Parts: sequence; structure tokens; C-alpha cells
Amino acid sequence: YVIYSKKSKKKYTGQTEDLELRLKQHNEGTLGFYTKNKGPWELIYVEEYTTRSEAMAREKWLKSGKGREFVKLKSGF
Repeated sequence: YVIYSKKSKKKYTGQTEDLELRLKQHNEGTLGFYTKNKGPWELIYVEEYTTRSEAMAREKWLKSGKGREFVKLKSGF
């Protein structure tokens, strides 16, 4: 998943089994240093995978230069 904060103009890429819970945690500031106090966060891009290893590999790619460009094209952010 990729989330975006209009407040800080930042994006965050991650992976989780429970996207609804994770987005809530990001917005409450209870999860991670990077997203704390930068919200509210909105979901701008999501993909689903059957295994965690596939999701982690895709997360790594989405954080690369080509991956960031891909998200920008798909989401407009």
C-alpha cells in the first residue's frame, strides 16, 4: 500500500495483512516514527498478494526509483 499526507506532502509505502487497521494506526500516530504527526494519511495505491514474501518484494520495488514513478503515474501523487 501507499499512503499520502497532504499536510506534509509525503508518501509512505508499506505492507500489511490488515490495511484498515494499519491506516487507522498511521492516522492515530501509534505506528512508526516516519508517519507520526504527519497525517492525516489517505490511501492512494494498493495491491494484494497471496504471500508475504511477494508483498515484501513488491514493497521493495515500489520504494525504488522506478516504483516511485509507477505510483506517481497510477495515483497522480
